[in-house]
Amino acid sequence: MADSAFSRNEVIGLVLRLSLVSAVTFLSIKWIMNQVDPTNKSKKKARKRAEEQLKRLTMTGNAPLAVDKLNDYEMMIAAHLVNPLDIKVRWDNIAGLESLIQELKETVILPIQRKELFADSQLTTAPKGVLLHGPPGCGKTMIAKATAREAGTQFINLDLSILTDKWYGESQKLAAAVFTLAVKLQPCIIFIDEIDSFLRARNSTDHEATAMMKAQFMSLWDGLITDSNCTVIIMGATNRPQDLDKAILRRMPSTFHVPMPNDAQRRQIIRLILENEPISDDVDYDALSRCTSGFSGSDLKELCRNASVYRVRDFLRHQIERPRAGAGESGRGESSDDEFHDALRPITMEDLKLSFAKMRESKLQCGSLPMQSRIDLD
Repeated sequence: MADSAFSRNEVIGLVLRLSLVSAVTFLSIKWIMNQVDPTNKSKKKARKRAEEQLKRLTMTGNAPLAVDKLNDYEMMIAAHLVNPLDIKVRWDNIAGLESLIQELKETVILPIQRKELFADSQLTTAPKGVLLHGPPGCGKTMIAKATAREAGTQFINLDLSILTDKWYGESQKLAAAVFTLAVKLQPCIIFIDEIDSFLRARNSTDHEATAMMKAQFMSLWDGLITDSNCTVIIMGATNRPQDLDKAILRRMPSTFHVPMPNDAQRRQIIRLILENEPISDDVDYDALSRCTSGFSGSDLKELCRNASVYRVRDFLRHQIERPRAGAGESGRGESSDDEFHDALRPITMEDLKLSFAKMRESKLQCGSLPMQSRIDLD
């Protein structure tokens, strides 16, 4: 009996020792794997940034979302979350697109802000997909940001590089995390800039992992479409809509064309850009708008920025020349802009002409300028 009892004690002790060794081995292997995991550092950075973003959302009155409710993949996506109050772009910052903005307010923003008005209709709910297409530099990204700001929705500025991972299966998990996080944060806008680079037309030359990720992305997107109570909108921007997969175009029923600005729109844009800048009385907005045919909104901003730089150069030149001026030069006539020798002078029409000539030459070399803009600004 004693031998039998002793044997049982030995067995129990052996089992306990084996359990302890197994637990230590498991924890050691897990620690080693975490150390050699190439994405471990990025996951830690993403978690820290996501925690900060989610904390700010709670502080600004949004529904709190506990960090422990998110998995590692959702945390990596949450690192790209933008608080709507942090978006500086408003409708007032966009000129010349009043009709497009009004249509966005009616079809996208109103169904989000006043859901009770559309509770009895399936046809007037907010679209689950919105496509902004048009030439580069015409304000597609600004419109997307302003929409999120004015609607008060969370904004995920999806960086497509985080969805591509060399480890098999990781890309699909990250793609799924985009949707699960957006549902937890709804109302939410997922913005994909240059969407054609990610969801272009599928063909037989696509890599297996890329094809699987596209298929999963569209499948999860369908899940949003079929859920009428879900307020998650995928908004894409592209200047090559013809390259998009037809299945993607079907999922984006609301399409908005953002064209190159016409004369009247260019005049509004230039006025808006120079609104808070010191300008001289000789600035002719009509002449600028007529001669800048073929210029996008970003081109016009660059034109004004270059013009502003010329006054900085003049200021620096005056600062260098003044110490060189001797007593013998004190009798020379005063320059017309001497009153600005201790401050930056206003932007003049001559500055804008010089800036236009510089940009026109660059565009002519690239062959991207229509004939109307190949004349001098005189």
